[in-house]
Amino acid sequence: MKLSRPVSWFLLVFGVWSWFIWITFVKNLWQDGSGLAFDDAGDPTGYFWVHLTLAVVSFLLGTAIGVIGFRGVRALRREQPEQQAQGERSS
Repeated sequence: MKLSRPVSWFLLVFGVWSWFIWITFVKNLWQDGSGLAFDDAGDPTGYFWVHLTLAVVSFLLGTAIGVIGFRGVRALRREQPEQQAQGERSS
């Protein structure tokens, strides 16, 4: 399957965006002072574990989506010089 340039870039940017958002979220979760993520004894709560699991899954999916986009962009760049060389030969 061949991805278009816009789709490839969208997937790559989505992967990077996903990492940015979820790293920020995990930092905020880790430093939570509201009592949601950690109880009075400082132990993680169910809220912490559920949201950490969501973040890890999002990291994995964001990485997979970003890799697909990166491969698409790389394939298009590799294809571009070949097309130019073919165009010069046909002229």
